[in-house]
Amino acid sequence: MNYNNTVNWMFSQLPMFQRQGKTAFKKDLTNAIALSKHLNFPETKFKTIHVAGTNGKGSTSHMLASVLQEAGYKVGLYTSPHLKDFRERIKINGKVIRKIDVINFIKKNQLFFEQHKLSFFEMTVGLAFEYFAKQKVDIAIIEVGLGGRLDSTNIITPEVSVITNIGLDHTQFLGETLAEIAFEKAGIIKNSIPVVIGEYQEEIFHVFEEKAKQTNSDLYLASTDSDKNFQSDLIGIYQKHNIKTVVQTIHILKSKGYKISDECLKDGLSNVVRNTGLLGRWQQINNNPKAICDTGHNKEGLFYVLKQLQEEKYNKLHFVFGVVNDKDLSSILHLFPKEAEYYFCRPDIPRGLSEIELQKQCSEFNLNGNCYQSVDEAYKTALKNASENDLVFVGGSTFVVAEVV
Repeated sequence: MNYNNTVNWMFSQLPMFQRQGKTAFKKDLTNAIALSKHLNFPETKFKTIHVAGTNGKGSTSHMLASVLQEAGYKVGLYTSPHLKDFRERIKINGKVIRKIDVINFIKKNQLFFEQHKLSFFEMTVGLAFEYFAKQKVDIAIIEVGLGGRLDSTNIITPEVSVITNIGLDHTQFLGETLAEIAFEKAGIIKNSIPVVIGEYQEEIFHVFEEKAKQTNSDLYLASTDSDKNFQSDLIGIYQKHNIKTVVQTIHILKSKGYKISDECLKDGLSNVVRNTGLLGRWQQINNNPKAICDTGHNKEGLFYVLKQLQEEKYNKLHFVFGVVNDKDLSSILHLFPKEAEYYFCRPDIPRGLSEIELQKQCSEFNLNGNCYQSVDEAYKTALKNASENDLVFVGGSTFVVAEVV
């Protein structure tokens, strides 16, 4: 098996949430535990930080990795989804896992995967844990895939658990209310392990307080506890919440004996892209005309993206827009700028929403534009139509952004 065949086998082996949605979701940790045992419990061989949340968990994970790298630690980073290459999910000090390591892991364990009907996500978590153990990382930042309580990553006992915020996303799996979703995310809080909550949300904070009390865990609220103002090279306005979350988490690590100076904290936050290779967070992808993409894709994420767009100076906005088919568009479309010209497109995955259906739903909110056969065609047309002082924005879904970065 070469690398492409290996990854294609992983993708096709079982439905994968990223591409297919609900049918790929498993409400069970049995497979994750069985695989851990089969691999000889690799996740027990290194320290971890566990990061959950509706928005910001990817940026927060990359920021934490960057700061710890600046402090001289060998840092594993497990995140999802990837934008261009599967290997983006598994990095050490910003370098992706080698293709040969992916191939060998699948080859060696393929029979076990088939016998136990492991999902794409379960295999990938196992690969990350074994790779980090073999490479002897000092610490790994582990981003939750979906939810928390029943996520395949939730077999670790971290140094600290982090929950960035709670919003209504993936409601078909995690619950219809913020409190139900908060309960799922709170599932990563472990006995006597400190937990950082990134944003105070009055209607659900009690969920975290109750869980922390049950587990005898110290609870820290980043939005009130962080005193200094640090800057980051991740420039979306929503990053201010993530910066505070990272600062609070680093304080806890220092209290546990980690050596991280304020200088390392400052440099780590300022060099996230250089240190970790993070893509798609308010990223400029073209100069003339200026084009920006962002992976914000749910109500809360898009709220900040749209707010940031208001701060940009331009004559006309060209908005390349595509979404997946499980988003409740009616809850967000009223936020979108009506004066923009829209370029409707469908991300190239099975659960992408058709551009015609998207155009229809948008027209009910006076958001108008033409349909395009692909993201690439929509983006190229927008660039061609835009004059020098216009702005092109690409977003609505991680998978739309993946096709332009």
